[in-house]
Amino acid sequence: MVDAFCATWKLVDSQNFDEYMKALGVGFAIRQIGNVTKPTIIISQEGDKVVVKTQSTFKNTEISFKLGEEFDESTPDDRNCKSTVSLDGDKLVHVQKWDGKETKFVREIKDGKMIMVSCVLSYLYIRDLLY
Repeated sequence: MVDAFCATWKLVDSQNFDEYMKALGVGFAIRQIGNVTKPTIIISQEGDKVVVKTQSTFKNTEISFKLGEEFDESTPDDRNCKSTVSLDGDKLVHVQKWDGKETKFVREIKDGKMIMVSCVLSYLYIRDLLY
């Protein structure tokens, strides 16, 4: 149930976030800001939609979506993605796709805390082999 995620969450710690932003192609100046920003994330349910608000001193964002349905998302680092959020057991899985690339966020609740793991998935370029 998405209800378990509906709360206000404050970032306490992040690991390897700079490497993650580098993999996304985020520039140095924005990465410096991202590395010190501790956003608050507010997750709520409004009817059949889930709303995720991210608030920080750098930038505020809001996305609204139906679980399992693709939607357009503009990220804080200005990527325009086709995104889908779904429940996978007790995990909330958020997939973003843009320019042939993909990233995945997996959120889960452990000991009353929300843990989020992010990764940039590898992608393949297929080339014709010439003999």
